[in-house]
Amino acid sequence: QVQLVESGGGSVQAGGSLRLSCAASGYSYSSYYMGMGWFRQAPGKEREGVAGIASDGITNYADFVKGRFTISKDNAKDTLYLQMNSLKPEDTGMYYCAGGFTHGAGRLNRYDYNYWGQGTQVTVSS
Repeated sequence: QVQLVESGGGSVQAGGSLRLSCAASGYSYSSYYMGMGWFRQAPGKEREGVAGIASDGITNYADFVKGRFTISKDNAKDTLYLQMNSLKPEDTGMYYCAGGFTHGAGRLNRYDYNYWGQGTQVTVSS
C-alpha cells in the first residue's frame, strides 16, 4: 500500500516559481531505498518524464527543464520535492510523483516506476 501524495501546484505567471512536494508512505523501510521522479502530462499529450532521483542520489533531468528545475529528496521526511523556477507556459500540465524500488527508478522512463500519485495541477500564464 505505497501511497504518494503530491501538493504545491497552482497558477503562476511566466518566470515565476513553484515548489512541488510528494509525501510517500505505506512501506516498512526507509524511503532512502526508493528511486523517485516527476512526470507531467498536458491535455491531449503523452505523459513525459521531467526529473528523477535514484536511491544513490543520482539525478536525471529532461532537457527542457535543465537549469530551471531541481529535484531533491528528504529521506527523513519521506518527501520528494521539485523546485521549479523560470516557469514557462509550456510547463503547464498535471504533475505526477512516481516511485519505485527497482534499479531503474530515478530515470525518466515511466515504466521504471511502480507507484504513482494522483497529480497536482501546474498552470503557467504568459
